[in-house]
Amino acid sequence: MRVFVTGASGFVGSAIVKELLSAGHKVLGMVRSDAGAEKVAALGAEVHRGDLYDLESIKSGVAVCDAVIHTAFNHDFSKFKDNCETDRLVVEAMASVLEGSDRPLVVTSGIGLFSEVSHKVTEDEKPSVGSDVVARMASEEAVRAAQAKGVNAYTLRLPPTTHDAGDHGFVPMIINMAKEKGVSAYINGGANLWPAVHRQDAAVLYRLIVEQKPALRNYHAVAEEGIPFKEIATAIGEGLNLPVESKTGDEVAAHFTWFTHFASMNCEASSAKTSEVTGWKPKHIGLMEDLQVGGYFN
Repeated sequence: MRVFVTGASGFVGSAIVKELLSAGHKVLGMVRSDAGAEKVAALGAEVHRGDLYDLESIKSGVAVCDAVIHTAFNHDFSKFKDNCETDRLVVEAMASVLEGSDRPLVVTSGIGLFSEVSHKVTEDEKPSVGSDVVARMASEEAVRAAQAKGVNAYTLRLPPTTHDAGDHGFVPMIINMAKEKGVSAYINGGANLWPAVHRQDAAVLYRLIVEQKPALRNYHAVAEEGIPFKEIATAIGEGLNLPVESKTGDEVAAHFTWFTHFASMNCEASSAKTSEVTGWKPKHIGLMEDLQVGGYFN
């Protein structure tokens, strides 16, 4: 099949492109820069120029493919709510092209959206609040709206850390904060849990969904259900040869600043139904080993 992948040159998107190509599929990869175009072409995919604000370009890419995987997102946290609403519009545009067909649309979301629940998050978890409270929920709302119109749409929820060499997500952000502050920190004992997955394992799951078009609508790319944040902070301290401390009260915001919400997330999650339905079995190294060998402290 021919698969349209947004964010095709990104950390997760490029792994998906490789995975699809290795399985014999064709890929039309959307990129917004010359550098991205070169990277996607070098992987062996066809390049589609466009961005999240050019909905007509996005719809033209969807129209000529058999499946769609959406990973692109603007991670500028200074205008986070606007970016979430942009993602809603992108999903709506894609869905408008796919109506009346069974071509699958896989939209990336995050398990961290459910960090306020007091139990292990499963694929059946339903949002208790809307995007007016948690802005990033806009993507899942758009998927549900598409499903209501008969679109074969899926949500794939990634953990707070999707790791591998070249990671530029939350863990590198925490590492940079530790370097800046001279200490690796966790909050109130660090017992809050972060699930994790290797990006190559996540890429396999995206592929399985578009190939199988299964009945389950929400999927969890979770290899490790919940790693105590203290363990992550401790590994970072060891990697940087810095002290490791628990922060409380005003110390928390002083250290983590805008990242405080994410550092305090507690979102243990299961991928049992994902594995049962698709046969997905993570095979790559876990986060703690990757912190040792993945070049995070170079």
